[in-house]
Amino acid sequence: MTPSDVIKRPIALTEKAANLRDHNKVVFEVALGANKIEIRRAVETLFGVKVTDVNTLVQRGKPRRLGRVAAKRPNFKKAIVTLAEGSEIQFFDETKE
Repeated sequence: MTPSDVIKRPIALTEKAANLRDHNKVVFEVALGANKIEIRRAVETLFGVKVTDVNTLVQRGKPRRLGRVAAKRPNFKKAIVTLAEGSEIQFFDETKE
């Protein structure tokens, strides 16, 4: 898998992800088949930062109703990536005007 196949999108707009940024951690949605080593290499390649730790979890899809039909949202994998001191990833322009 290429690095862009491993990292699907950042999860930066949740309250938990915002609190983790204070501890130099970033949350990504990653491919279900990706392991921690592939995730570490992908983040280091795509963003040019040093990664010290990777924690992963599989978020189970919630059951939902679509009219009369019961359906389930798909499962997805999240990775909480700890960056080395001095490294950071900016997803948004955080300058104050």
